[in-house]
Amino acid sequence: MSDTAPQHAEPHAAALAHQTAPTDAQAPASDVADRTDRPAPRGGRRGAARHGGPRQGARGGAKRAQEPKLPKGPSHPVLTQLAELEPTLFGDKPLPLKRGIFHDLMAAHPGVFEKEALKTALGLHTRSTRYLVVMASGQQRHDLQGQPVEVVAPEHRYHALLESFRRRHARTGEDVRQKVYAHILKAAEESALSPTDYAALVRSKDEAANEILDAAMAELDSRLARDEALLRAFTASGQSVNDFADAYGMHPIEAGVTLARAKARADAAANAAPQTADAAPPDAAEPSPDEEPDAI
Repeated sequence: MSDTAPQHAEPHAAALAHQTAPTDAQAPASDVADRTDRPAPRGGRRGAARHGGPRQGARGGAKRAQEPKLPKGPSHPVLTQLAELEPTLFGDKPLPLKRGIFHDLMAAHPGVFEKEALKTALGLHTRSTRYLVVMASGQQRHDLQGQPVEVVAPEHRYHALLESFRRRHARTGEDVRQKVYAHILKAAEESALSPTDYAALVRSKDEAANEILDAAMAELDSRLARDEALLRAFTASGQSVNDFADAYGMHPIEAGVTLARAKARADAAANAAPQTADAAPPDAAEPSPDEEPDAI
């Protein structure tokens, strides 16, 4: 695990220790690779079942299928002040906080906060379940004006989602393996990292979590190979999307989404390459229980 990742999240992924990696949410890499000309549709009922998104049952079972309610945020007088002064960031629907938000708050509200009390309150907030959920959601970090200013580092998002689902399992007893699998797959794809690089960045000491991670990366690797092959074939064909889809036995919408996804990833990789050397090392995302939240 990266030194910058929240240290409290890693050991708690052990809630998955008695659960194995999903088996019905993935296909053998060789099988997927052999179907590069006919990608399986990702949407619809079959796609939802494959990627750990179970279909809702009859209306009578709707209540059982509802997402469990998140517990309220931790109680602290300074958090009450923050919710009143900065409701966009600390209200009922919190947002991921930009790094350096502690110093921004002290400067924006001189004389309002005692330094140590603000540190304690921010530590409670960033370790709360509702904050971990938004950190895992893929939203960007926000400044005091509520503007998105930076992407959450892949390792911070990964460990936030592991911890939030561990807590969900502890609260409800729900088997969260399929949901963890689907969220890891989505987070890895949106990171624009290769599956190998993503796995190396986020891997922890928890073998149960690593097993799910490896299964998700195997599926992502196959998906990316298929998408790249289709994009190359489409570019070389000179055909319209509709004609290309017809030639490959795909629905035009499916073909358009797949090609757009492959092109967006290729463009993102090309744009990120020259910036890598100049990128500054990330600060800690959230404070661990043993460190001060100065990086917030």
